[in-house]
Amino acid sequence: MVTKACWEAGANFEPCHCPLSVLVPCLLTSVYSLAPVVRVSQPAGAWGGEEVPFPSLLQVAVKLSGWRWRGRQALRLYPRAELGPVVDTVLALLEKLEEEESVLVEAVCPPARLPFPGSPSPGPELALRICAVVCRTQGDRPLLSKMVCGVGRVDRPLRHQSSLPQTLEVALAQCGLGEASQVAVVRQRVKAAAEAALAAVQALEAGLSAEQRGGRQARTDFLGVDFALTVAGRALTPVALELNGGLCLEACGALEGLWAAPRPGLAAEEAAAAPLVETMLRRSARYLMEGKQLLLLGAGGFSKKFVWEAARDYGLKVHLVDSDPNHFASQLVQTFIHFNVTEHQRDEENARVLAELVRARGLQLDGCFSYWDDCLVLTALLCQELGLPSNPPAAMHLAKQKSRTQLHLLSRHGPPWPAPSLYAVPCCPLESEADVDRAARQVPLPGVMKLEFGAGAVGVRLVEDASQCHEHFSRISRDLQVEADHPGIGLGWGNAMLLMEFIEGTEHDVDLVLFGGQLLAAFVSDNGPTRLPGFTETAACMPTGLAPEQEAQLVQAAFRCCLGCGLLDGVFNVELKLTGAGPRLIEINPRMGGFYLRDWILELYGVDLLLAAAMVACGLRPALPARPRARGHLVGVMCLVSQHLQALRSTASRETLKALHDQGLLRLNLLEEALVPGEYEEPYCSVACAGPSLAEARLRLLGLCQGLGIDGPHYPVAYFLSHFK
Repeated sequence: MVTKACWEAGANFEPCHCPLSVLVPCLLTSVYSLAPVVRVSQPAGAWGGEEVPFPSLLQVAVKLSGWRWRGRQALRLYPRAELGPVVDTVLALLEKLEEEESVLVEAVCPPARLPFPGSPSPGPELALRICAVVCRTQGDRPLLSKMVCGVGRVDRPLRHQSSLPQTLEVALAQCGLGEASQVAVVRQRVKAAAEAALAAVQALEAGLSAEQRGGRQARTDFLGVDFALTVAGRALTPVALELNGGLCLEACGALEGLWAAPRPGLAAEEAAAAPLVETMLRRSARYLMEGKQLLLLGAGGFSKKFVWEAARDYGLKVHLVDSDPNHFASQLVQTFIHFNVTEHQRDEENARVLAELVRARGLQLDGCFSYWDDCLVLTALLCQELGLPSNPPAAMHLAKQKSRTQLHLLSRHGPPWPAPSLYAVPCCPLESEADVDRAARQVPLPGVMKLEFGAGAVGVRLVEDASQCHEHFSRISRDLQVEADHPGIGLGWGNAMLLMEFIEGTEHDVDLVLFGGQLLAAFVSDNGPTRLPGFTETAACMPTGLAPEQEAQLVQAAFRCCLGCGLLDGVFNVELKLTGAGPRLIEINPRMGGFYLRDWILELYGVDLLLAAAMVACGLRPALPARPRARGHLVGVMCLVSQHLQALRSTASRETLKALHDQGLLRLNLLEEALVPGEYEEPYCSVACAGPSLAEARLRLLGLCQGLGIDGPHYPVAYFLSHFK
């Protein structure tokens, strides 16, 4: 910024080579300024942190800045050396200004003279104007959604609506730059610059009061940035011309119109406003849910600490029911009701008692839900008592008991087709030692033995013959009898087991959002091979590396299995194996997926399963993208105390992992609070790496695990990641 006195003294227009994060606030601050000012803007000379020397700048442009002047004025160009006419023009324009307006004096960067030497001559000398639309996404991260170009003669100004919209590839080819590598470099530079522009605007707005922004929730969610291409150091460099949201969206819409009438062989064009619409829907969901009164059954363990942070962020009024009067979450909610939720033989009676407690406290609830295995059936019964939206208790009980799930689906032969029976796996319930021999004769061996109501793969084991079946049944019957033996894995339901056929194939999770029996969203992840004969998870990746048809088969299988059990509303996690004959069901978890799944889906897709579950519980249909696009890839590995105790106390300590997480070098999900070894253990934490491709994320994780001491002969990470190709 300079004053009139500065101008009269003769301001120097030497380029400052400032980064875009400096330039853009200079361009935008005039919108929020309280008095007319003169501002000097100069070209962005640093991209990706490197100083880029621009060629000699011979001209400056003078123009008015403010919403009144959009489209109503022309640039005034002056030789850089002639300060007198510039000062006279600025002083004359100052007389026209109103509050919150300013005069901009900008350096004029010469356009790149394309093509470079050695390229075939395309005819007349051409110049490019690149329009980039960038949107705010989940976590306030800027994301480029589309680029549209205009091509024209280098001696004529290129403006919106004066040139036809083209893709970057076509536009650069017209100018003699058709190589894919050249296009990729330009695209990446424009992407970085456009996203930096929105980040700068967000940083500027963060320092403003609600009144200055225009309201408590007012903020910039999308931005259009116009760029010219200039040459700096023999490199094509984008220079920001102006921020122009409406016209940029219009240009993108015109380009998308080319695909309005689909023709064979023509790929559909992604909408430039798609990320913006997703952001609008997320903000609408927040608005709808702010202040909602929700009853939550079961606080969960250490791995569910994110729930309380999210509830505060969304403005939810949570009333908690839990068995532990000293649970840390009891201090973080509106109301805490101490109640034993683990006596499942009395769930119906307990639901009536809880309903009376809710009424006695005068709670006006909008919804009631749970993400904790122990409380799912009780929650459905309580919702029935209170008249709140929920799945039928019978459906929840059917999905909760693993053998009943499989046997019920085996009997569902359709219609509709494909019938749920095609996905179910033969099994046999085990309640006593006498059942083991009968089951071993009925179910083909090898088989899998597991707890009927278990969770976290605790007690799940591959058995190859009848003697191993007896041995494992006896061990579980002895070691895992009541809830206190291993809290949180469903022993409040008893320790009955089942034997099911072992299915060969790759293992996958499908996380679904259903409303009114309609599938709103599905997210597929891949799991690595387990350490047989155990089935504790070792590794995972998201999004799936499967072919689209196989991914669709898994989603359909998960959806039809849920409907087959009567699960119509909610967020569900379905575990499947993909065999040569198609998907086969492992089990249905009639609640939000555990471990890292909520965090990964939020990070990659911007969809919060916790918020979706809360909305469905309130009878509100979540507005989710029909075809969510992942913004990258995550590949992760589980750490176990039994395998990594030495590393977790040294090279991969909690403090070290947290520091690497904060630096963005890995993604850490802590699942347990303490390093407690045990025979029936669950993972201590998940460590993941992100990358633009599955291969790159996998390679980063492998190197990290080797450096931290997570990889080793007894825990071969490369083998666990071998399915992710």
